[in-house]
Amino acid sequence: MVSRKDSRGIVMAAAIVACWLGLLVYLLSVFAVDFANPLTYLFILLQTHLYTGLFITAHDAMHGVAAPGRPALNKSIGTATALLFAFNWYPRLLPRHHQHHRHVATNLDPDYHGGSFVAWYFSFLKQYITWWQLLLMAVSFNVLRLYFPLENVILFWMLPAILATFQLFYFGTYQPHHGEHAPGNKHKSTTLATNHLWAFLSCYFFGYHYEHHDKPYLPWWQLYKTK
Repeated sequence: MVSRKDSRGIVMAAAIVACWLGLLVYLLSVFAVDFANPLTYLFILLQTHLYTGLFITAHDAMHGVAAPGRPALNKSIGTATALLFAFNWYPRLLPRHHQHHRHVATNLDPDYHGGSFVAWYFSFLKQYITWWQLLLMAVSFNVLRLYFPLENVILFWMLPAILATFQLFYFGTYQPHHGEHAPGNKHKSTTLATNHLWAFLSCYFFGYHYEHHDKPYLPWWQLYKTK
């Protein structure tokens, strides 16, 4: 349990935002794209991971643990990090996520789809992507390309957001909730075998998904302690 007035979540949120923003500024304004240079691909993956971190931070705010005991600050952190992740709107995400927890893997779960992987992925996108987001992304893209090289904008601003959406879907929704679950599995969720490095790299420990549903009051950086 994270105690009230614990500031570590605030520090974690600030670190993720600072790393995401600092690296983005460098990649857009300084880094020269060279497809023969392995750093190009490494930076795409790193920026994807940081984009995922933005959403995971917003997710912690949905459970009140980004800034426990400080509801206004907690909501501000959630709103800011959700917006930075492709203009997601925190007040829209919040009730949907709690509906997922209340009705996990049922017809009332907005994250669940009983069909194929592809059908589930597109159902997931439809739940969380709005026309307003697409419009704001399009406007932002056209503004950024006025000031930075087009290939940098595509590779380091747009592509990582798309890849992070897939990362969140696969490791945080599809992998833990697809298939049949034992009748006694109250959270209808599987969990990764203990491997803290892979669990962090894949989705900030959210592969430990049964544990998250069982202890939703734990922030992402404490989930590993449940294994």
